[in-house]
Amino acid sequence: MAAITYDNHGLRLAVRYLVLVLVALVFLLPLLFMVMSSLKPDNQLLNDTSSLRAFLPVGDISLENYAGAFRRAPIGLFVFNSVMVTTITVLASLFLCSLGAFSFTFVRWRGNAVVLSIVLATLIIPFETIAIPLLLFVSRLPWIGLDGFSWGWLNTYRVQIIPWIADALTIFLFVQYFKDLPRELIEAARAEGASWWQIYRRVVMPLSGPVIATAAILKALKMYNEQYLWPLIVVQDEAHRPIMVGLGYFFQLNVPWGEVMAYLSLITVPVLAFYLVLQRAFIASIASTGVKG
Repeated sequence: MAAITYDNHGLRLAVRYLVLVLVALVFLLPLLFMVMSSLKPDNQLLNDTSSLRAFLPVGDISLENYAGAFRRAPIGLFVFNSVMVTTITVLASLFLCSLGAFSFTFVRWRGNAVVLSIVLATLIIPFETIAIPLLLFVSRLPWIGLDGFSWGWLNTYRVQIIPWIADALTIFLFVQYFKDLPRELIEAARAEGASWWQIYRRVVMPLSGPVIATAAILKALKMYNEQYLWPLIVVQDEAHRPIMVGLGYFFQLNVPWGEVMAYLSLITVPVLAFYLVLQRAFIASIASTGVKG
């Protein structure tokens, strides 16, 4: 009987690992195809798409597509712009959204639940419906900088950062996590005479590593990978363009697919590096609280 139980357990474990391997392959194969395609000339790339050769480093392999991509577009500038905009936005978002979530969760004030409901309701509003009004709004905003006073935020970094600092999803993640923190800690800190700011900085945030990592990853992915339409309409000069707008340099009369794959491979590196740094905290957050209601 013990042998049968052991065999059944071993079979279940083998099936579980087999399923995990298959799921991993589903996500890894597109990346493998992208990298392998970036090493092949266009004719070979298109011919290999109908066979397993598309996933293998066979045929005329070289780095010419990468050299061509750098000649076609200022990739270093685009990556720098995207990384800088993403980093500043993520840091500012983590601070302001966590502060707002702290207020919604621990500070009692009139209309708390109503305001939170309104904030969360903005999740269902498509960006396309507010793009033009937002464009008209930011084009008339004043700004005081090192070069003096000016009107309008177009063709700047701030127009790609400030409108995206606060968002409902990040606030929701922090609210859900803060609700699971022991209330006794907050009450003890208040009894000791700590201010709300001290409780936020010294009690709540040091315990919020997993949700900080989760919110940072989701926000960074959105800012780095999905910011195309907004920069396209508010940034016209090359000096401030992010990586997604840079894809337009490759889609001309004859699309150089090898160079496109090389460009995509290059811009994927910062995202993978960022995730690898925070993956443990991200997995811990999903395992402990996730986005449960």
